Amino acid sequence: MYVGRIVAVGCTTDGRGAGLYRVSSRSFPNREAKILDKAVAIVPKPGHENDIFKNPYIAYNCFRQVGSLAVVSNGSHTDPVAEKLQAGMSPRDALATVMLAMDYEHDSLDTPRITGIVQADGARGWLGIIRKDALLVREFQLKPGQAFYVCTYERNVPGPDQADPAFAARTAAAACAWILGQGAFAEFEKPVAAVCAVADANAGFTTATA
Repeated sequence: MYVGRIVAVGCTTDGRGAGLYRVSSRSFPNREAKILDKAVAIVPKPGHENDIFKNPYIAYNCFRQVGSLAVVSNGSHTDPVAEKLQAGMSPRDALATVMLAMDYEHDSLDTPRITGIVQADGARGWLGIIRKDALLVREFQLKPGQAFYVCTYERNVPGPDQADPAFAARTAAAACAWILGQGAFAEFEKPVAAVCAVADANAGFTTATA
């Protein structure tokens, strides 16, 4: 099944928050994740830089940390969501405000914007999506070994049915491998890249890419 991009929020088996993002693509598979100073970005691979002129939505920051919160998303709304959190807005309101203001991506597929926010302590996470026909934001009470996800297509309603009840990754690198093809994500096609963040002992986040 092809579901496009995926964001997930979870809690490791040892009780730490995890934010996961996966690029799946049929049209622009030549992309990679790059760790920057204060963010992680999705960019075209060397030799494919001109792809950005075909679709301006394919390059963006997909991860930001704000205090003890991690933000993962599939587009340029990552930074505005982080800025709202930095200003003191609640995760629910930050998601709703930014995603409503920026709307879905007005490309040929009307691609939805999806976002996840997770606490470092793994207690709570939030998922949001804005589609052409809906804006949905949901808070989740997380338990160790559990993750919830939302996708741009098909599985595009955040809720209890879109869950991985056996989320076993305990490091950022393991989380990348997980969302690329393990657990609940194994059936989803055309993986391209992953960016994941797992909380550390200081309420920060360690990131990895794959």
